[in-house]
Order: sequence, then C-alpha cells, then structure tokens
Amino acid sequence: MADIQIEIQGTDAIAASEELFSLPQISGNWQRVDEVERGEIITTIGAIVGIIGGSIAIAEKIYNWYQKYKQGKSVKKIDKVLLVSKTGKRLLLADATIEQIKAILDD
Repeated sequence: MADIQIEIQGTDAIAASEELFSLPQISGNWQRVDEVERGEIITTIGAIVGIIGGSIAIAEKIYNWYQKYKQGKSVKKIDKVLLVSKTGKRLLLADATIEQIKAILDD
C-alpha cells in the first residue's frame, strides 16, 4: 500500500490538495503543475507515499474528502480527481466507490 499518484483539477485544487495531504493518516507531497492558470482551472499532482491505518479507513476518508468538494459541501470546488496505483491502474473518483478506492490503495 502507498506510492499512489493523485491528480486534482479545479479552481480550488490547491486548497483540496492541502486538505487531503494534511490528513494525519496520509503522508506524501504535492505540487502545482500549471504555471499559468487555464481559465481558472488549476492542476496539482501529488504522491501518497505512506498510509497509516487500514486501507478501508483511508479509502473512506478519501471518498468523503472528494464528496465534500464535489457535492458542494465545501465552498471550494474541484472538477476531477484521478488516482493511479503503483502498478498503473487508474481510477477517476467521479463515480468511484469506497471499495474501488481501497483496491487502488492495496494494488
């Protein structure tokens, strides 16, 4: 588990990245990819290099974090989140389940 790449796109990708990587169970880093904003869309790329705790608990936290931004529970918005496992499996969080996120974390 770990070494997961994550790409976050949206006007509030920076705030979303900061929040995700501030979770105590996730260690890693991220950076902004675009030097110039494309019509207010910002992209960040991060790497989750360590996860403390069970993968189902972390999958639930990632799912809830995404839902908060996607469904308007936060004033800030993101458009797209992509997880890539260390073996190259890809998962868009748009319609992902907790079980699918866990599978990427465990891959």
